[in-house]
Formats: sequence, structure tokens, C-alpha cells
Amino acid sequence: MPVRPLPPNPNLDHLKHQAKDLLQGYAARSLDVAQRIREFHPRFHHSTDAEIFDSPLKLSDAQLTVARESGFPSWARLKRHIEKPGLADRLDLPHHERIEDPVFRRALDLLDAGDVAGLNRHLRQHPDLAHRRVLFEGGNYFRNPTLLEFVAENPTRRGTLPRNILEVTKVVLDAGGTQTALDETLMLVASSAVTHQCGVQVPLIDLLCDYGADPNHAIRTAAVYGEFEAVHALIRRGARIDLSIAAGLGRTEDARHLLAAADREDRHWAMALAAQFGSVEIVRMLLDAGVNPNRYNPVGGHSQSTPLHQAALAGHLDLVRLLVERGARVDLQDTLWHATAAGWAHYTGKKDVEAYLREQEATL
Repeated sequence: MPVRPLPPNPNLDHLKHQAKDLLQGYAARSLDVAQRIREFHPRFHHSTDAEIFDSPLKLSDAQLTVARESGFPSWARLKRHIEKPGLADRLDLPHHERIEDPVFRRALDLLDAGDVAGLNRHLRQHPDLAHRRVLFEGGNYFRNPTLLEFVAENPTRRGTLPRNILEVTKVVLDAGGTQTALDETLMLVASSAVTHQCGVQVPLIDLLCDYGADPNHAIRTAAVYGEFEAVHALIRRGARIDLSIAAGLGRTEDARHLLAAADREDRHWAMALAAQFGSVEIVRMLLDAGVNPNRYNPVGGHSQSTPLHQAALAGHLDLVRLLVERGARVDLQDTLWHATAAGWAHYTGKKDVEAYLREQEATL
């Protein structure tokens, strides 16, 4: 899920109170607290709600959860960010302005300028640069990128890309790198609004796949962000259509054939994507197969919310009715803003959905 961004002048005592509040929610067996712990505490990544509540949780565990929820790897690192901030801690600055490594920063300036010759020369002068990484904290992704990952403009830094970004990307690719950097860059490109708007998303996907990027690594993320042109490009490059992708694309017959062999994780993803994009029949199919409508969405798939939140946000009234009739709880709150699905419908002006959900809330 998105991290909880720190305020401009964060207060350590306030964060300590957040950790104590999380412990209280844990003691009350609150499902949204279980989701936060599962996502941000490394010991509980694959735990069920019951397993989380049946395990001992100390204040240090709660503080670690709050720190990682804020985009920092530990409570000690969060504490240092507040008490002794440096340039890299300036979360108000775009990523390129937070880079302290002058060699890396120069390479990025050349990349942003589309200076192919200058970038090529700089990379030859610093042969390790293609493998070098910079550290960013305070976010939920793009935490330790290589130079290659900046070609995606995701997260958005400038809102545009040089016209010759394909040539620029090829220069960086030819300088070397790792399979991990290739795959991460493909995922960033496939889910980037800027590459889409600039008309280079599919050409960049093809270029990265030509250099060996795995299309399966990016396809779910592209689907989550509604980048369906990218999804189809990745399928063309060999990505598998599993149950979750069939659900996101609304391919009911494909989903029907894939359901029997799908594991618990794939069904979880399928419910999240089908609810987000309004695939009523696929949601009905998943519910009939025993998928829990009250399970928070998977990490990377709008995990701060439930399927009902996503359906309400998009205004899928028939789907909202189906979920509620089949047991979806209208009182569950998202983990970021503590709003019910009715609140999400209100936020996007889906008045008919909000009215229906408010009626359901009133009957609790």
C-alpha cells in the first residue's frame, strides 16, 4: 500500500503514540491492524489474521511496523531521519535533487537532458556506474534504484521524458547491469503514466524485453494501474495469462478455465483485480469458489483496501451489491484514511453506491 507520508515536521513522540495505538488495535483483533502488520513487519508477511493475533507482539514490533509503514527500514533509521536529517532525507524534494553521489547525479542530469554522447562518455569514464545504486527512504517503492530505473519516470520527477529516451535507455543498457534492475525497470515502465503519455511505454517494453527483462515480472503491476496497453504488450512478449490477469482483463471464460488450478495467492489477486475493474461474473465465480470478500487486497494491489472499497471507488453498483449480499462487511475501514467503502464512494462522487452502502451501514 502507499506509505503513510511523514508531515513536514515529524514528531517522534507522536510516532511513539502511533505504535502504542497499533498495539491497542492488535489487542482488539482489528482486521485493518492485522493487514498493516502483515504488510510492514517482515516476520508476518505470509501470516493469516489468526496467526498474527495469536503471536506475541511487543512495542518494538509495533515501532518497526510504524517505521516501515513510513518508508524506513527500522525505527532507528526513522529516528535518525527526524533528529539528524541530511540531503537524502529531504522528502519534499524530487528524487534527483536528493542524490548525494555527484557521479550518479551527473549521469542522471545527462539522462534527463537526452545527451546520448555525454552519457555514453560519462558511463565509459565510470564503468561501475551501471551497477551503482542510490538509497531513497520515505516511500513504498523506488527505494534503491540503479540509473536504468530512472528512464521510467516512475515515480514522477519531471513529468516528461526526453524525445530520444529509447536511445538514452539503450546507452544505459549497453553499459551493463543486473537482471534485477532490468526486471524492476520493466515493471516501472509498464505502470508509468508518463511513459504512456509520452507514447514510449510499449517501445520501452520491447527494448527492455529484447535485453532480457522478464515480462511476467511486470504484468500484474501494469494491470493494477490500469495500463492495459502495457498488459497486452507484455502478453505479446510472452507473459502468462494467469487467473489474476484474466480477471483484470474481464476474460470470464479464461478465468473459468484457470480457476480450478489457481492457488490461494492467485485467487486473492484475481478477486482484487476483478473488483477493481468491475468484472461481476468473475467475482461471483470467485465467491462461489470460497474466496473471502473481506480479505484485504494483496501487497502491491491497493492493499490498504478491500475488494468492496475498490468496487465502490469505481462506482460498480451491481458488483457492490453482489459483494454485500455475499458477506462483504460494509464497516471495514481502509488502513490509510480509516474510511469505509461508503466513504470511498463519497470521495469519487458515486452517489448511488454511497446511498446503498449508507443504508447497509445503518442496519448494522
